[in-house]
Amino acid sequence: MFNSKKPTLEELPSSAELLRSTIIAAVSAVAILVTVVLPAEYGIDPTGVGGAIGLAEMGEIKTQLAEEAEADRQMDEASDDQSSLVNDFFGLFAGTAHAQEAETWRDETTFTLAPGASAEWKLVMEEGQSAEYRMFVEGGRVNFDLHGHGDGQSITYEKGRGSTGDEGRIVAGFAGEHGWFWRNRDDSDVTVTVQVRGDYAEFKNAN
Repeated sequence: MFNSKKPTLEELPSSAELLRSTIIAAVSAVAILVTVVLPAEYGIDPTGVGGAIGLAEMGEIKTQLAEEAEADRQMDEASDDQSSLVNDFFGLFAGTAHAQEAETWRDETTFTLAPGASAEWKLVMEEGQSAEYRMFVEGGRVNFDLHGHGDGQSITYEKGRGSTGDEGRIVAGFAGEHGWFWRNRDDSDVTVTVQVRGDYAEFKNAN
């Protein structure tokens, strides 16, 4: 082991020397803060030294970038708020429109027909009653026969071939069942939706 010589009391710094060293260190720290840190980080250059050695420009760039980042953040927040308001508005509008549409049409049915398959839906009506309808066909085309029968009578209102949709009104010429017969003559499944409203007792599957 190495034996180190303990300093004597005369070799230790005095209180005045320690105070002076502390003051010098503090002054140096302040000088570094004013001449280097403030210009380089914040673009603040009270002494002009930072500008002379290029640190002030660096600080100005950092400050500008920070301001631009904050402005972008605020714009993004405003844009998100606007998007949320727009989405809420259109969601409310779409929901209201859907509810109004559901209330407008009294009954609705949707079914899928495989190639060659058929379906039949009828309105039970009294003579002189009328009903409006809309028909949508998705995925292909259908042939249909809109007709009525009852009490020994029958009537054909309309026939369609290769139809992708139809709309109109039925006025019952007599009491009975009035509606559609569909058949899928395509090579793929088709989906048919029918909406009805007006004067009738029932809208039923007549298969």
